[in-house]
Amino acid sequence: MDIGAEARDVSAPQHVIRPLRQLFHQGIITFLALTTPVFAVLYWMSIQNGQWPMVLAVHVLVMVIAGLVMLGYLGASVQVSPAGIRERGFFGRVRTSSIADVASILILEMYRDSALDTQPQLFVCDREGRVLLRMRGMFWSRADMDEVIDQLDVAIEVADGTFTVSDLRRTRPELLYWFERIPRLAAFWIRARA
Repeated sequence: MDIGAEARDVSAPQHVIRPLRQLFHQGIITFLALTTPVFAVLYWMSIQNGQWPMVLAVHVLVMVIAGLVMLGYLGASVQVSPAGIRERGFFGRVRTSSIADVASILILEMYRDSALDTQPQLFVCDREGRVLLRMRGMFWSRADMDEVIDQLDVAIEVADGTFTVSDLRRTRPELLYWFERIPRLAAFWIRARA
């Protein structure tokens, strides 16, 4: 969808929201904690038999991939203006929605994968119930979600209770990503992250 000429007006105030920086820093620390010992051992073992150039090539490849992931995370954003919403995802995909398409906002608490604590999730939906924007508490703060709510003058529904992915799969599957709608794939995803 194109948000129209008014969205391209640079004089329209835009609120740019970025994902949590804390998660970015945790990702860097985790990446270094996992890869440094592995590559240190590989270098130590490969230098003796002369195969260190292959280890170096793999190390460079891993670093390039990690760099691309970091750039994607740093480039992700949600822009909200009187004209509409522009979301740039972690993998560079840009989705725009006109303010005329926005019909409602749903806020609910969801259990994190294999955990007892919950995180807020915000869904901006159109008149047919399709999700135009989803903000998960893992990546966005509640203050970021409140900023989106403040900028959009639409009906807000705060769901009672706490939900799981299975609950939404049964009651509101249109709110979930495609891979969350497939139970076996979702179970594999949860196991892989555990």
